[in-house]
Amino acid sequence: MENEVNSNNEVLQEGEDFAAMLEKSFKDGDKSSFIEGVIVDASGDEFILVDVNKKQEGHLKRFEITDENGDLKYKNGDKIEVVITGMRGETPVVSHLKAARKKKVREFMNQNEEEVLNSVMEAKIVNSNKGGFILIDENEVEYFLPKSQVGFFKNQRNLVGTVIKAKIIKLDKDSESIIISRKRFIDDKRKEKRELIAKIMEQEEAILGVIKQITTFGMFVDVGGVDGLVHYSEISYKGPVNPKSMFEEGEEVYVKAIKYDAKKRHLSLSIKAANPDPWEEIKEQLEVGDAIMVTVNNIEPYGVFVDLGNDVEGFLHISEISRDKHIKHPKDYLELGQEIDVEVIEINMDTRRLRVSLKNLLPDPFVEFLKNYKEGDIVKGEITTLTTFGAFVKIDNVEGLLHNEDISWKKGDKCRDLLKTGEEIEVKIISIDKERQKLSLSKKVLVDSPIAKFMKEHRNGDIVNGTIRDIKEFGVFVEIEEGVDALIRLEDLEPLVAEELNKKDSIEAAIAFMDNRRDRIRLSVKRVERIREQQVLKNINDEDDGATSLGEIIRDQLR
Repeated sequence: MENEVNSNNEVLQEGEDFAAMLEKSFKDGDKSSFIEGVIVDASGDEFILVDVNKKQEGHLKRFEITDENGDLKYKNGDKIEVVITGMRGETPVVSHLKAARKKKVREFMNQNEEEVLNSVMEAKIVNSNKGGFILIDENEVEYFLPKSQVGFFKNQRNLVGTVIKAKIIKLDKDSESIIISRKRFIDDKRKEKRELIAKIMEQEEAILGVIKQITTFGMFVDVGGVDGLVHYSEISYKGPVNPKSMFEEGEEVYVKAIKYDAKKRHLSLSIKAANPDPWEEIKEQLEVGDAIMVTVNNIEPYGVFVDLGNDVEGFLHISEISRDKHIKHPKDYLELGQEIDVEVIEINMDTRRLRVSLKNLLPDPFVEFLKNYKEGDIVKGEITTLTTFGAFVKIDNVEGLLHNEDISWKKGDKCRDLLKTGEEIEVKIISIDKERQKLSLSKKVLVDSPIAKFMKEHRNGDIVNGTIRDIKEFGVFVEIEEGVDALIRLEDLEPLVAEELNKKDSIEAAIAFMDNRRDRIRLSVKRVERIREQQVLKNINDEDDGATSLGEIIRDQLR
């Protein structure tokens, strides 16, 4: 049999052990182990048989020469380049993929070593061994990552399938390996970041950055490869704002570095610090009492936030929107985006608070009211509010108070029991406080009081019956009719004795005095007998016909 030549042009003597030759080849560091094999049997489910030296058939894993659909790319008799990767007993194991990758590695190593070393690559971890990890990049170039050069991983249990970036630190031409270091890549990146952050912190001018992510608490902005956080309180001089309502991811913004936490590696940025402070402009150009035009920016139940147009926001409290005290919600008067004229009523530079008033620039309804009404006028108004002490009545945009004691002459009557909100009633203006802009109203004065009515129907000297309501040291109070009280002084009680009287006792007395101006009535018990005697004498004069004696007439009248 003729001698054969292996891939290293070494002569294989007849009967030489192929396994021994392969082992010797591995020990010698064979650099040209590419073999042009011939497919001799492609029918295997797991392995394809490849003739690698006319005497030996290598096992090639079937998946290495199938397409994405699982179909074979080659057939029996086709030539295919492989490398021997090991032995299964006396049968060599070969790989077509490793041959292709080995070619890629050789091509890579033919590059300028100075340009390649320390360059950054990106590849996927496809396998591991005791020494480290095997990686393949998108160009099918194979790399080796020693375990000592892996660096920190949060999850180190299974790194296969992980795509990483690393630096090329060595081209080992003897083993045809490209050695990489993820650890050096990370260290260099950290160093670059520290240097960049130091430069950013020293820079006084604003830096242009790109918004990478918007969150509820702020925005992450990329400034030259370093991410910093713009907290939502650092976006606007107006105060905390919702970044999503103002910016979009990918948008460019000017920022300024305000703090760096080296321990947390946290860079804090500010958009408002990159712009002039508008409050300095406020301090120099605006004073309390100035009228300015603003835009309604936000409406809340308690008030409205208005934009001054220079990144300063003012607050318009609900009580400063209208002179109407019963405003329920600002949205009933204003809408978003509306431009309004307001008066500055407070500027606090320490707290950066600016308050404005809309009602101060509106006509004063009380001034207009005084032009048309005066004390004593009888007017109609609408009930706006009912309270425990009375009711507020609106008359031409001015409210007056109708107190409980002025709703009715009847004691104990209350407005909330007799009136309804929105009801129209007629009242009399009984007083106007111009200084405090307050009106006092009365409904009961539109009708005669029980006392006034009583006085119209009675006169001094009339004998009346009543009920004792109260007993005091100076006299007795008697209720003559509902709502009509009178006083009997102690000296007018004779022949009765105050100590012998009780509340709710009936009593007869004569009207001694009526004061129309002060609505007061005084009674007298002791005058009853005298009045009756006078009445008897009058009757005697009217009836004197000589038929009876004077004594008989008097006795009859006094019975």
